[in-house]
Amino acid sequence: MQRTPAARPIEGTTLFDGTQARKGYALNKMCYSFNDAANRAEFKRDPKAYCDRYGLSAEQCDVVLRGDVLGMIDAGGNVYYLAKLAGIFGLDVQDLGAAQTGMTKDEFKAKLVAAGN
Repeated sequence: MQRTPAARPIEGTTLFDGTQARKGYALNKMCYSFNDAANRAEFKRDPKAYCDRYGLSAEQCDVVLRGDVLGMIDAGGNVYYLAKLAGIFGLDVQDLGAAQTGMTKDEFKAKLVAAGN
């Protein structure tokens, strides 16, 4: 059996690995709940109570209430689950990509177009 080489850190990037998955379980579970429109509405009515319902840590709750997507990623959030929450804040996946790369949304979109994506 061939061993997978250890992941090399990428400066400024939070690697979503097993440790981050465990750390972000409650946050990602909450974000998954936003597949249901009733849950999105409930979150909008009382975001803090909704975070408490899912057992988010103080750090996770803080970044959610502030709408800090990069903070959510650092707190164990998976970008695919966070996209549901970002939608509540009026953001889309390109907004998330721009935030992760330190670009404006227009710069990020131009980079995608230039790369043929």
